[in-house]
Amino acid sequence: MVGWIVIAVVVVLVAWAIALYNGLVARRNRFKNGFAQIDVQLKRRYDLIPNLVETAKGYLAHERGTLEGVVSARNVALDARQRAAADPADSHAIRDLSAAETGLAGALGRLFALAEAYPDLKGNQTMMQLSEELTSTENKIAFARQAYNDAVMDYNTAIESFPGNLVASTFAFAPATLLQAAETPEERRPVKVSFS
Repeated sequence: MVGWIVIAVVVVLVAWAIALYNGLVARRNRFKNGFAQIDVQLKRRYDLIPNLVETAKGYLAHERGTLEGVVSARNVALDARQRAAADPADSHAIRDLSAAETGLAGALGRLFALAEAYPDLKGNQTMMQLSEELTSTENKIAFARQAYNDAVMDYNTAIESFPGNLVASTFAFAPATLLQAAETPEERRPVKVSFS
């Protein structure tokens, strides 16, 4: 009788450990899928940028440094995206992607600020369409980033909480990194508003 009780306890413990392990695998796959959704939108944005630069090139011929800055930032972000897509669990790759995305956002911001000074460019139908597509893509990226970060939080909570941490440490489940916009020192300063 005692032997059957011990066997039953062992079977229950093994089933419990298997269920915990499978739950961690499902959560890890969920955050990797979340990154894949971001990756699709980032690729779309990176594909729009060369068209945007080509459209602006005719109007901003003497602003070559800005255009080259956008292209350079896009290439850095594209490389960072490819490294992060290869392994969304690599915290260094995710941090590099965050930094590259911040650089690209800054370069695009300078391009759009410059475009405001050129009414012909601002009114160009292709430029307006590309700007609208880019804005739509940015919204999709923000939504996908939120879903990814939610999945990462769920996964990290599961591997850090008891008893999941026992299974996670046994099978080397590493924490995932949130995808956050890296702040530059300028972004941390308060915005100055002047009505003069």
